[in-house]
Amino acid sequence: MRILIANEARQGAGGVETYLSSLVSHLEARGHAVALLYANAPHESGPTRIVTNESWSAAGAGVDGALAGAAAWHPDVCFSHNMRRLDIDERLVASWPTFKMMHGYFGACVSGQKAFALPSLQPCTRVCGVGCLAYYLPRKCGQLRPGLMLEQFSWARRQQRLFAGYAGIIVASDHMRREYLRYGLPADGVHTVPLFAVPAAAPDPRNGSAADVLDVIDVLFLGRMTPLKGAETLVHALARAARTIGRPLHAVLAGEGPERERLRHLAHERGTGVALTIDFPGWVNEAARARLLARTSLVAVPSIWPEPFGLVGLEAAQFGVPAVAFDVGGIREWLSHDVNGRLVNVGGGAAALGDAIAGVLASPGLRDRFSAGARAAAARFSADAHVSRLEHILRIRREEPSTAA
Repeated sequence: MRILIANEARQGAGGVETYLSSLVSHLEARGHAVALLYANAPHESGPTRIVTNESWSAAGAGVDGALAGAAAWHPDVCFSHNMRRLDIDERLVASWPTFKMMHGYFGACVSGQKAFALPSLQPCTRVCGVGCLAYYLPRKCGQLRPGLMLEQFSWARRQQRLFAGYAGIIVASDHMRREYLRYGLPADGVHTVPLFAVPAAAPDPRNGSAADVLDVIDVLFLGRMTPLKGAETLVHALARAARTIGRPLHAVLAGEGPERERLRHLAHERGTGVALTIDFPGWVNEAARARLLARTSLVAVPSIWPEPFGLVGLEAAQFGVPAVAFDVGGIREWLSHDVNGRLVNVGGGAAALGDAIAGVLASPGLRDRFSAGARAAAARFSADAHVSRLEHILRIRREEPSTAA
């Protein structure tokens, strides 16, 4: 096949760019020709670059110029990803069979957060519609800006109008499939294709310190320091776990975000009187992530918003690191309770999360069993399995090019 990939960015630090960079190489290895049409400027920077033989920038050449270049390449199918510029998706849908991968709640939530912040942070289960406007400001679904709310609502409705025009919608979890089926799409129009973790290189001990080799990390968090990701809940949970297991507990919360400094102070307060040490190294690159995971006993995924998938758990599983996570969104796609970790009811909050962490850390035998389960999960959610399923779906044809709804 000749597959035209569409995405906002060609280069960046996001998970979508990392996924597409790896996907392109796997598709090409199977004999497919792959090209890229992207919205942003060609001079953008970032640690991950999507490399294809042919590419066109809508910001650089204009939408008409980029689409003309793509048309001259004669794609069989388009595979679209994150795209804030819906005029581009609309043109793609009108030109080629276009499959859309929903990496987030695009068109299924006004703000995209799929969670209420007031009176407490909790997942939202509403179908996105006009009624959401009555909740947006009182429940703090996003920023407290009415103008932005209306702008986001208009965008979501425009995205919804495209749903029926796509040759198919692809999601990473059955949770997300159920979400999009609520918008009247046929059962065979929404496809679950679980993600895969890009194989991590074994950490080079020469790039770390002697302390890195000796110092075991009991619990590791990798993610943005935001309320939705649950880092604050994790800090409270770690303090509870440290008291329960009755020995020194070492945790690392790696990542940047608006909550980082406040969380550092909170960690110091909660660690007072208990043998708890929490390090905040900030954002870490791929090599540093590998070194951290190689020393880790347990990864925590305390997200309170319904994660579409939660790829960090599979990244850890490659190192045999089991997970403890709140049972929200698509987490249970890869995390099986008491097989490769433990799922925790989000309603139990920090107490339930802390008890689950303590239960795994206090039992070396249990942790070893979960570690074996984690490696098995990493093997099951492989790149080959993902690409094989994706190939099958992208071969779906319509007799005539689809048109925008």
